[in-house]
Order: sequence, then structure tokens, then C-alpha cells
Amino acid sequence: MVLTKEYRICMPFSVEEYQVGQLYMIARHSLEQSKGGEGVEVVENRECDDPVHGKGHFTEKRIHLSSRLPYWIQSFLPRIFYVTEKAWNYYPYTITEYTCSFLPKFHIYIQSKYENNNGDTENCLQLTPEKLAERIVDHIDIAYDEVSGKHYKEDEDPRYFKSKKTGRGPLVDGWRTKHCPLMCSYKLVNASFEVFGLQTKVEEFIHSCVREVLLLGHRQAFAWIDEWIEMNYKDVKEYELKLQETTNNIVHCVEGTVDSDSVDDSSLTDLSLTNSSLNSNKEIEENKESITPKSPAQKGYFSWW
Repeated sequence: MVLTKEYRICMPFSVEEYQVGQLYMIARHSLEQSKGGEGVEVVENRECDDPVHGKGHFTEKRIHLSSRLPYWIQSFLPRIFYVTEKAWNYYPYTITEYTCSFLPKFHIYIQSKYENNNGDTENCLQLTPEKLAERIVDHIDIAYDEVSGKHYKEDEDPRYFKSKKTGRGPLVDGWRTKHCPLMCSYKLVNASFEVFGLQTKVEEFIHSCVREVLLLGHRQAFAWIDEWIEMNYKDVKEYELKLQETTNNIVHCVEGTVDSDSVDDSSLTDLSLTNSSLNSNKEIEENKESITPKSPAQKGYFSWW
């Protein structure tokens, strides 16, 4: 049986604000995690239509990460190794799926819906009684759930952060019942790795990575609110397209032709990014010699929030 969890992440935003913040966050993270010919490549970005959900937006990305893994894993992986992300955005409902070019049994399927409440809708995604019986509900508190030490940044801690433009924060104990505005992201995650003898352990590991990414990503979405709160949907789509062009240029860099470090820094400044956006690359280099396998998700490659 595939392990299914429903993550509920409350945020001090409205659903309308979250739409902009979500797009900003995904675009910025994609840039942060791209360097030296690897990272997030946007393959397709277009409008789509669905008979049930109406008009939406489809994106396909390839997350290239072969050399980001420990050397002993690289030794048996194919040289071209990537995870494919496909996302259908019919906001406030979205679908995201992940498959792997090297592991056909690996599959993550995520349904998300966003509501202006504190996470008390018991069947937001309208599951059947059978699916409800299998589902495990996990509430994520962006302020008081612990993050690992290497990922912790005080300026991104919702317990201490205060927005200069909105006055929101710090988030005190019990904030999910008191804050206004308040919305909840409901995410039903099916993690599948149907390999005999490994399925349970690997699916549990995938979910631990998913939870960490959701917690860290949503903490940053709040801590970066002053960067995007004055954007509207048109603004953030333009921002997204500019960053996608820069990201694809970095991913397409190959040794001996284009050095990714030579990408014009002014493009980052124009997009209101700070130098700290590239700090993750230093961490990647420092961990290359590690003999302990690190999940790609733990380094923030995936954008499933």
C-alpha cells in the first residue's frame, strides 16, 4: 500500500496573497539551486485547460543533480540523471508529480488546495471513504516545528521575524488560532517506491524529506514577504519568466564553453535577490566528500509547496 499523508500548513497570508508568494518562492528557489550545469531546468511553461478545473498553467521542469550526490552514489548512476516535475496549477487547486529518469518505480503525486481557514477542513480534497481511511494527517507549524541546525537561520525564524511592510510577526505560541489573515495549504502526498523489501523504508524516507522541504520553504515564504507582498499576479509571472531564463542558462552551461559564475550579477540585482541566495552552493561543495547519502529533497531541489 502506498504511503499517503495529508500535510496542513497554515500561513499568515490570505489565499490570494499566497498565490503570489508561492510563485515567487518557487522561482527563487529554482535559481538558488542551479549552478555549474546542474539545477532546475524549465522545459515547458504554458497555459492549459481542464474540463473540471478550468483554465490553468502547466510547467515541466527537469531537476539535474547527478554530481550533487556523494561520489560513491555517482559511481553507479548514469551520467545523465534527473527528476522530472510536472505541475498543473488551477489555483486554488494544484497537481504536482515527480518521476525519475533512473528509477521507474519512483513516483510522488501531490494534490494541493488552499483555503482561508486554520486547517480545520476534514476532507478538503474530497477523498473517498477508502482514501480517508488510509490518509495520515500531519499539521506543520512553520514557527514552532524544529528545523535541523544546518538549515536554521535566525532571520528566517517566524518566532523573531517581523515584516516591515505588513507588520506581521513575530508568530507567538497559538498563532494559528489567532492570526488574521490566515490560510491553510492542504497537501495530499502519495509517495510510491514499489520495490520489494525497500518500499516501506524508502516511502517513509521520502515523506521525511517532503516534510522538511515544506517546513523550510514555507518559513522562507513568510520571511521573504517584504520581497513579494507588493507584487500582483502579473508582476510575479514576469519575475518568474526572468528567473527561468537565467536558471536555464546556468543549467545549460558546460565545461569549456560557458562558466555559470560568469552569468551577469546585475540580473540578480534587478530581480531583488540578495547575495545570500547563492549560499546553498557553498554547502553543496562542502558536502561532496560526505559518505552519508543525502536526499536531493533535503538540499531543497524540489518545489512542491
